[in-house]
Amino acid sequence: MLDYLSLAAVAAVAREGSFEKAAVGLGVTPSAVSQRVKGLEDRLGAILLVRGAPCRPTEIGARLCAHVEKVRLLEGEVIEGLPGLSTRAAGPTMLRVAVNADSVGTWFPKAAVKFANETSGLLDLVLDDEAHTADRLRTGDVLAAVTAEPVPVVGCKIHPLGQIEYLAVAAAGFVARHCPGGIDGQSLQQAPMLRFDRRDDLQFRWAREAWGVTISPPTHLIPSTQGMLDMTLAGLGWSMAPLVLASPLIAEGRLVELAPQKRLGVTLYWQRTRLEVQLLDRLTQAVRGVAAELLSRTPSLEAG
Repeated sequence: MLDYLSLAAVAAVAREGSFEKAAVGLGVTPSAVSQRVKGLEDRLGAILLVRGAPCRPTEIGARLCAHVEKVRLLEGEVIEGLPGLSTRAAGPTMLRVAVNADSVGTWFPKAAVKFANETSGLLDLVLDDEAHTADRLRTGDVLAAVTAEPVPVVGCKIHPLGQIEYLAVAAAGFVARHCPGGIDGQSLQQAPMLRFDRRDDLQFRWAREAWGVTISPPTHLIPSTQGMLDMTLAGLGWSMAPLVLASPLIAEGRLVELAPQKRLGVTLYWQRTRLEVQLLDRLTQAVRGVAAELLSRTPSLEAG
C-alpha cells in the first residue's frame, strides 16, 4: 500500500518548489515534511525529489505526484457529496492545466473566469508552447492542456477548439529601416526577428508557407505574449502576433502587416484526462464554450 501522507508531502514539495513552502501548505514543520519524504524514499528505494532551488521531482517522483493529485481530486469530489465531511474539507480543489501563452493572452481568461464563477475550483496554469503542452499530459504533470497536437494522448479525451490566426507584423519605422526595398526572402533573412523561445517555430513556418524560404535571421527571445507585442511596437524586431491583438494596432497605424493575406492559422485542441470528475467536466465545458465563441472556425494558411 502507498503511504498517502508521505506522498502528499512529496507532491507538495514538487508543487511548491521547497520544503519550507510545502510545510506551510500542509500545516506542519519543514522537518516533518523532510522526514516523510526521506522515509518514503527509503521504503521505495528510489529518489523522488531532486533537492535544489526549486526542488524538482524525479521521473518516478513525477509519476507518484501525478497519481496522488488524481486521488486528491477524486477524494475532494467524494467529500463534497458527503454532508458530514464537506464541512471539514481542506478547501477548494485546484486543477493543474497546461496552456500556451498566446491563449492566456487572448481567449483563455474568459474561460477561466467562467469556470471560477460557476465552481469553487482554482486553476494552476502551466505555460508552455502549444506544440509541447501535450507532453505535460504524458508525464502526468497536468490534468488537461490546450495543445496543437491533434492525436489524443493515451488516456485522454480530445476536443477541437478552433484556430488562432497569426499575422507577421513590425513597427513602420522598423520596416523602413530594415526592409527599404520591400518584404522578400532576402529582407526576412536579415531583419531581426522575435521568438517566444527556442522551440517557437511560428516565424519559420510562416516564412516557408508564405514565401517559400527558410530563414535564420538575428533573433531576440521574448518569452511573453504581451512582451513580444511591446518589443515589436518599440521596433526591436518583427514577430508573429495573434490577429485579435494585432488588428487594433494595425488600424491605429502603430504596426504594419508584413504580408497581408499571408497568414498562419494554428489549430488548437483541448485534451484532458479521462478521469471522471465533475470539476474537470465543468472546466472542459467552459473552455469549449469560450473557444467556440472567440476562436476562428475558418481555416487560413493552416500550419503543418
